[in-house]
Amino acid sequence: MQDRTRPPRGGFRFSGPDLNPHPIAVFDSGLGGLTVLRALRGRLPQEDFFYFADTRFLPYGDRPEIFLRERGVLIAEALARRGAKALVIACNTATAAAAEAIRAAGALPVVALEPGVKPAAALTRSGVIGVLATTRTLASERFGRLVGNHANHLKVVAQACPGLAEAIEREGPASPEVAALLDGFVEPLADAGADVVVLGCTHYPWVAEAIARRMPPGVTLLDTGEAVARQLERLLLAGGLVGGGQGRLTVATSGAPLAVTATVDRLLGAKMHVEHWEP
Repeated sequence: MQDRTRPPRGGFRFSGPDLNPHPIAVFDSGLGGLTVLRALRGRLPQEDFFYFADTRFLPYGDRPEIFLRERGVLIAEALARRGAKALVIACNTATAAAAEAIRAAGALPVVALEPGVKPAAALTRSGVIGVLATTRTLASERFGRLVGNHANHLKVVAQACPGLAEAIEREGPASPEVAALLDGFVEPLADAGADVVVLGCTHYPWVAEAIARRMPPGVTLLDTGEAVARQLERLLLAGGLVGGGQGRLTVATSGAPLAVTATVDRLLGAKMHVEHWEP
């Protein structure tokens, strides 16, 4: 069946003796990071990727920050031992809690995800930005600094979305449960007059159309997948780490592979082999 994590090929292609064949690791608490992976594979089709869904501990959004920090470092170090040449943290919550600690550990070059507050601030005309994210992301010091540095002069409506990521994976993006959650989470942004909405969790692009339907016409939705892909490309070029793969994808989980396989099928309409891996 067609692999829908791979869009039409784009980006650069590399050849020559100095290619680095090791895979790029991508990790998330679940399968929301597949939206980021799609952008990565579209820009870097010659790279091999190892995608790790830490579903044993899903949802990250309700976990203590110290747990996420220690778990993130553990995962990064295990991925380095496995042979990864770079790491993409495809999870806003993990970035907020653990990115600095992962970088300090020095196991791998890191590209981390964060809500697109800076581009939203440049785009807004009404002066009101909406942010949909997990409770943990919005409560983090990193998010506070992001708003303070780039949107302190604007009204930022930060809406926590407890249970939404889990419902998207468990029930599917078009399920009644997800629709009911979106009704409650999106309404405050529409009422406040937000004309830019930041999708601050990698699961939320799966329901972008449903979010747009609940907002006034002309609202811009922002996710950061393409920006992350461009940053990863720059990091690989600067470090001499580009190319050498065959566009292969391995998917692994710390949870139950059969359950993850079913969720991948529900989200992508594609059956993929999922292996069990524990850092």
